[in-house]
Amino acid sequence: MTIKKLHQEFLTSSGICTDTRKIKKNCLFVALKGDNFNGNTFAAEAIKKGAYKVVIDESEYQNDQTILVKNGLIALQKLATFHRKQLKLPILSLTGSNGKTTTKELINVVLSKKFNTVATKGNLNNHIGVPLTLLSMTSETEFGIVEMGANHLHEIESLCQIAQPDYGYITNFGKAHLEGFGSMEGVVKGKSELYRYLESHSKTVFVNGNDTKQLELTKSLDQVVFNDTIIQLMDASNEVKVKFRNTEIQSKLVGLYNYANIAAAIAIGNYFNISEEHIKAAIESYIPQNNRSQRIEKAGHKILLDAYNANPTSMMAALENFKQAEGNNKILILGDMFEMGTEAEKEHQHIVAFLESNPFGKAYLLGSNFKKTNKKAAHIYTFESFDDFKKQIKVEDFKNCFFLIKGSRGMALERILDLL
Repeated sequence: MTIKKLHQEFLTSSGICTDTRKIKKNCLFVALKGDNFNGNTFAAEAIKKGAYKVVIDESEYQNDQTILVKNGLIALQKLATFHRKQLKLPILSLTGSNGKTTTKELINVVLSKKFNTVATKGNLNNHIGVPLTLLSMTSETEFGIVEMGANHLHEIESLCQIAQPDYGYITNFGKAHLEGFGSMEGVVKGKSELYRYLESHSKTVFVNGNDTKQLELTKSLDQVVFNDTIIQLMDASNEVKVKFRNTEIQSKLVGLYNYANIAAAIAIGNYFNISEEHIKAAIESYIPQNNRSQRIEKAGHKILLDAYNANPTSMMAALENFKQAEGNNKILILGDMFEMGTEAEKEHQHIVAFLESNPFGKAYLLGSNFKKTNKKAAHIYTFESFDDFKKQIKVEDFKNCFFLIKGSRGMALERILDLL
């Protein structure tokens, strides 16, 4: 079946689904394969649950309601690109080592003041998530915002070919996914694949002018540059406050590291002629969720929960911010940083060294990488696992503390909230 005909089947359906646990009546189910599953084996179940038709890539599962293709994943990706071309709407793609999901959410709330937007849900930003995001757009969608994640070279390049963005933004280059990228140079090269796509298609890039590396890499592109003279930082001791022209904007985001995320959303909104009043209302209404820079109060404690993910760059930014933050009786609970490859030992030791020379609170470090570090300071405690720490926390007498909780997603440190 041609992609054009498959697209007609898609338009007849109620939408795409790739998980039988989330089947919607009359959806088009696409059977995908993974290391531990084969979606083709769920074809009959999908139809039984109400799917309109099922896209399969193994002939033995054929029946009257199946559509046989050579490769289910490639069919999904090509379908998404074909659909994107038919809609002919502007798409902004963003990537970066840190802050891309928060920035995407901020851009979305700002642009939705003027446009009917569709943005990546959660962190569905990979080779499956990007097509699903594109296929969630309809003829009523006026602007698309597509987040792109990557942990190795050529991944952003591939996602650009699928989404074909008109605009792009890279939040930053940081020490994330070093295991896959190999080095910081690999990170820069991999993320900059977005720039190369935009350049080759004469598209526009938004650039944080405070980042000299970004300015240098985009000097041959059509740039829209913003910096701290255009969008001024007023305060970051608590929630970040900025000033754009004559308008003060008080966000609900904590940490100096969120200044750039807010500034990007303001600059992009301004480019698309969103009024200052509407930009202010949008950003001030945004409340962080999903364990990202969340402020929580519980049992007399103040908690800064930033446990969605962590890498050396974001961890140091969080520590520097917590060091400067107003508050007494500070407690740090940090989890291992994953996907560091051969840099894991050095990067975890670097965090410990910072904590030893900056004793602004007790530090509890969880995970096998932190457990291997050498520490001398009495205010630093290491634990092999979450369960080991769980035993310790039961004997601690925490009262009116200010906690920073941060670690990689696999550490699931939000579980600590149930222990306080």
